[in-house]
Amino acid sequence: MGSASPAGLLNATGREVTIAAAGYITGVTRRRLIDGLAEMGAHWSGALEEVDFLGRLYDVDALPSRDPRFSTAGQDIVQHRWLNNDWDDDWIFHDSRFGLADGDEALLALLVEMLHPEVRTDVTEVERIRSFLNRVLISDGYELVQVDDISGAPIFAACRVGAGVRGTMKNLIFASIGPKPEIVLADAVNNDLRIVRHGQNCLIYDRPLAAHGLTWAELTAWWADQEGIAAASERDVARSLYQRLDRSLGGNDAERRILRTYAERYVRLGPDIPALIPQVYLHYDPYIRTHHQPGAASLARQRMDFLLLLPHRVRVVIECDGKQHYADDDGRASPRRYAEMMAEDRELRLNGYEVYRFGGADLVDGPETVRRLDAFFDRLATRHAV
Repeated sequence: MGSASPAGLLNATGREVTIAAAGYITGVTRRRLIDGLAEMGAHWSGALEEVDFLGRLYDVDALPSRDPRFSTAGQDIVQHRWLNNDWDDDWIFHDSRFGLADGDEALLALLVEMLHPEVRTDVTEVERIRSFLNRVLISDGYELVQVDDISGAPIFAACRVGAGVRGTMKNLIFASIGPKPEIVLADAVNNDLRIVRHGQNCLIYDRPLAAHGLTWAELTAWWADQEGIAAASERDVARSLYQRLDRSLGGNDAERRILRTYAERYVRLGPDIPALIPQVYLHYDPYIRTHHQPGAASLARQRMDFLLLLPHRVRVVIECDGKQHYADDDGRASPRRYAEMMAEDRELRLNGYEVYRFGGADLVDGPETVRRLDAFFDRLATRHAV
């Protein structure tokens, strides 16, 4: 394969995978990787001798020796790992000649190579190791994804997954059931908002967001305090909150099916799964649409249909597309409206959000819709290990 270059990594398909050399991967993550691999008994060189494995990534005969008796790193490894056996198994992670502590590229290249079919032939073991690596790497915004195969065995590459949404959540305003709230900046320096009118029509979650995101249990605990019903049973509090969220959907039956299907997951899986939050303000334009010239609203999308706040700053937007998303008021298809919607999706994704859309035909009443939504939420939970 040759040595990893500063500009990028070559995966097993021969395509260059560009990864920022800047250190997204923290020292904490590196330690978790090293310790976790040791606990799993997954040695980094797999079925290969260490010199042969490293030869797939580096020219070990061009790297210098640190033993005065030898001239190359390859000779060092043979002496200290084969003959003397006086280097620890994780020595590679600390040897500066291989650059695994310098930036991200070299470390990711090594992790990818660990899973190569010529290094490990047991597909079950490969998936077990990859699942562990991804659970650790996701904290810093990377994952290992399949890009090819050899004789049916997967080949992986490292890629960025967006690393979630940067910054700290401060204003979660959602589930509006009446006129648009009027919001002012109480402190523009600290981005502190105050609702000065119609505040009773919306909900404002005002607690710090934990690293694991926002669960249904946390949202119901907040609701109990808000409503002064902390003495009520968990079931009654949850029912009260669900009814309030349901009201915010008005007459939108398609969105109601999404909320209802997800609510069944709380019953089956318990309250510690992420909360599905409807009608969340993303942008805020103080003026109603009629204030603007047609097609000239300053913010095309002000509210998200649903939002999930997941671990590692991952934020998932779920949109339910009715005819108004792609047609004009006369019912005719509108390329302009569709283009506006796609532009907003691109902006969200560039800011780190994941966006998933369901068409109206996806959400007709019936058991097939429930199965479709359950399958989607199952896969989403698996993707983010929640």
